[in-house]
Amino acid sequence: MTACPKVRPGKRTNDPEGLRKRVLDVAEASFLARGYHASSLGDLMAAAGVSGGALHHHFPTKKALALAVIEERVAAAVEATWIAPVQAAGSAREGVRSVFEAVAAELEQQGFVRGCPLNNLAHELSLADPDFRTALAGIFSAWRQAIADKVGADQQAGREQDTDPQRFAALAVATYSGAMSMAKTTQDSAVLRDCLNALEQGVSSARAKRTSQGAAAVQSLLMPERQSPSALPGLNSAAV
Repeated sequence: MTACPKVRPGKRTNDPEGLRKRVLDVAEASFLARGYHASSLGDLMAAAGVSGGALHHHFPTKKALALAVIEERVAAAVEATWIAPVQAAGSAREGVRSVFEAVAAELEQQGFVRGCPLNNLAHELSLADPDFRTALAGIFSAWRQAIADKVGADQQAGREQDTDPQRFAALAVATYSGAMSMAKTTQDSAVLRDCLNALEQGVSSARAKRTSQGAAAVQSLLMPERQSPSALPGLNSAAV
């Protein structure tokens, strides 16, 4: 997403869908760059080159415009950036790794970090209005479920037997969201690679720990507890 493009009002044409798309383009870019509250309808109309009547025909209120951006643009961005690549990957872990690496590479080439669109709006709007919160939560839920479903598919193929799909998905989403917030604050995309490494090491360590604990539990069941001489029938401390 780039800064709000300015469009010169030209000859009026009957293209309602094109006008609606132009307004969404401008609003999406402005909300990401400046935030919802700092983006006035007047600025958005000027940048899109539309009149107040034309804008309100499609979006009666600023809230309606923001909900359209969330439901149509932000959801689509999460689908393209995360859900589709994870679904197409050979495994859930490969999918998560590929997304982290692809986003880090794109940000390095771009030279600046504006943050995750979903994360940015969630921070700004989740407490502002219940409709915003519901729309944003729905996108997070779909994102997590897509990763969990991929882990489930891995398990059906005989992999990831020690992995809890929902917990892995929550950890992957939380790690990425936190990494993007830090990258935006520091303007340093390297934190995404650092967090990816920490995520992979943490998951591997947790799996190894569960495996070790499981082996110890099995061993304790197979090997009876050793009894002290005083506990053996016919023996006591006085007789020894």
